[in-house]
Amino acid sequence: MPYSLVQVNTAIESLWPLSGASEWDAPGLVSGDPSATVERVHLAVDAVAATVDEAIDLRADLLLVHHPLLLRGVTSVAEDRVKGALLARLIRAGCGLVAAHTNADVVDDGTSGVLAARLGLRDTRPLENQGESGGIGRIGTLPAAVTLGRLAGMLAEVLPATATGIRVSGPYDAAVSTVALCGGAGDSLLGSPEVVSADVYITSDLRHHPASEARESATHAGGTPYLIDVSHWASEWLWLDTAAEALRTALPQLSVTVSELRTDPWDFVVTQ
Repeated sequence: MPYSLVQVNTAIESLWPLSGASEWDAPGLVSGDPSATVERVHLAVDAVAATVDEAIDLRADLLLVHHPLLLRGVTSVAEDRVKGALLARLIRAGCGLVAAHTNADVVDDGTSGVLAARLGLRDTRPLENQGESGGIGRIGTLPAAVTLGRLAGMLAEVLPATATGIRVSGPYDAAVSTVALCGGAGDSLLGSPEVVSADVYITSDLRHHPASEARESATHAGGTPYLIDVSHWASEWLWLDTAAEALRTALPQLSVTVSELRTDPWDFVVTQ
């Protein structure tokens, strides 16, 4: 017997409770008839033209994304505007849209938890604890110390390739064992005690001034944490397979697929 959209969304909110979302976030059901039948769910990091096309081509009844399409306020969903056009295409195709964002970051097997597991970190804990919801980011220890360069290489093996690759601040041969990380944009945590205590901090979207000040402060205090900056999309894409398997377990009759389309915004780099 097929599921209704409200049943699928209830399962999604059970796996990634909305109570774990940050105040500024906008996860949850974005569009779709709650009574509509859902047999196929497609997962992607972003609701963009390419993933919407893919979901419709797959005849998905629901597109589950990590990043909310309507995160920032809009005053119109007219079809001459990109978000209105995407919503209209989904609605006409009978494909609902749900986002699981920071509520999917904080759980044990969320974006940061999956990345930590793929790196083999042990004794992990959140960088910022949110009680029963879990917490943002993770910190843990590698099974054995490695060089900073080797850790960057491990990330290159784990993450899907992107044009911008992996940027590192710190000596290639420096030994690291305590790793803090935050999937997605994590420069707001640069000054947190857990990050400052780590040998290296892995995150995305590091800007010049926060990164420079963090490294200057670290150098003044003894040298660490070093910084590794990875693609925002890549750091969160790893979570999709885990999320898909959780949905299959919760709703065994669902057909669940995962997008392999790269929705990282950068296409190429020119080195000097």
